[in-house]
Amino acid sequence: MDYFFTEQQQMIIDTAREITNEKIIPVRAELDEKNQFPRAILQDIAKADLFSIFVPEQYGGLGGGCYDIVLALEELARGCVGVATSYAASALGIFPVMIAGSEEQKLKYLPDIASGARWAAFGLTESNAGSDASGIRTTAVQDGEEWVLNGTKQWITNGGESQIYSIVALTDPSKGARGASIFIVEEGDPGFSYGKKEDKMGIRSSSTRELILKDCRIPKDRLVGKRGTGFITVMKTLDMSRPGIASLGIGLAQAALDEAVLYAKQRVQFGKPIISFQAVQHILADMAIQLEAGRALVYAAARHIDSNPKNMSKASSMCKVFATDMAMKVTTDAVQVLGGYGYMKEYPVEKMMRDAKILQIYEGTNQIQRNVIGQELNKEYS
Repeated sequence: MDYFFTEQQQMIIDTAREITNEKIIPVRAELDEKNQFPRAILQDIAKADLFSIFVPEQYGGLGGGCYDIVLALEELARGCVGVATSYAASALGIFPVMIAGSEEQKLKYLPDIASGARWAAFGLTESNAGSDASGIRTTAVQDGEEWVLNGTKQWITNGGESQIYSIVALTDPSKGARGASIFIVEEGDPGFSYGKKEDKMGIRSSSTRELILKDCRIPKDRLVGKRGTGFITVMKTLDMSRPGIASLGIGLAQAALDEAVLYAKQRVQFGKPIISFQAVQHILADMAIQLEAGRALVYAAARHIDSNPKNMSKASSMCKVFATDMAMKVTTDAVQVLGGYGYMKEYPVEKMMRDAKILQIYEGTNQIQRNVIGQELNKEYS
């Protein structure tokens, strides 16, 4: 379908597609097997200026919106969701600074992010604070000209690989979520270290680690926004980032459909390619229908967010739910079309199926997203 991309949007697509075809696809199986972070590929992405997409022009970026990010992520995810997640996590990590940071913070951090000289990560989740993000226990206490942070963040994407971290901590635990604030922690800050690297089912090329803050001291000016406004910024950050997760589902589903159709055209049974059998045609047809429906919703949601950023929660959650549920089904169907071959690591669809599952979980489970949608509908009809 023709979505009438602008010249810049088509350039983003073409650039990301070239990196995917030349740099990601040839090594994705090896990265998955070795649980290896794609540092060299991220450097190629930086050279291609893709890290600058989401950074405003005055800080060295292209000033692109949600739609531009979605287009880049879709192409990268067609190659490997783990690699695309590593790229996306840098945007997620710096969004709090873009949303609520001071001018000094933006000037200090955004140019490095835009150039790819440094990467970012987002530190919210803890062992007892997943879907209930308000359950965090990490604290920040002011001590003269410094903040002292204590706590452990869990399952942090790009943990141990990024140099800049947006950390959510309680500055007034008695107020619960209203006592949360966001701080910038840098690699090398005293009292800041990394825990174990997780051994995951999917997106194995993406680094997922604990962040340990033990009397971690940072300068007073690393507070992002006003004290106690952290959760407002967190919610805005996730609303901005969820269409990106949806687009990972679109790219992944496209890759799975491509593999399934090509296999069905080549695989001969009963003297015919299996694509000539109606049972297989119907599976492929449903995969294609769901993919195109998901793509249309994600693109529409991204355009809505770009034009109406103050009212994006419902659209953001809707596209995340639909596209990631769709990706799980489409990748599962791809394995079914390939049959026994689909279950073998020699073919890429088994990895695609493993990678798809996390899309329904991270950055807010799809069950939580349905809660958000329901709450927004309740507001609209009140």
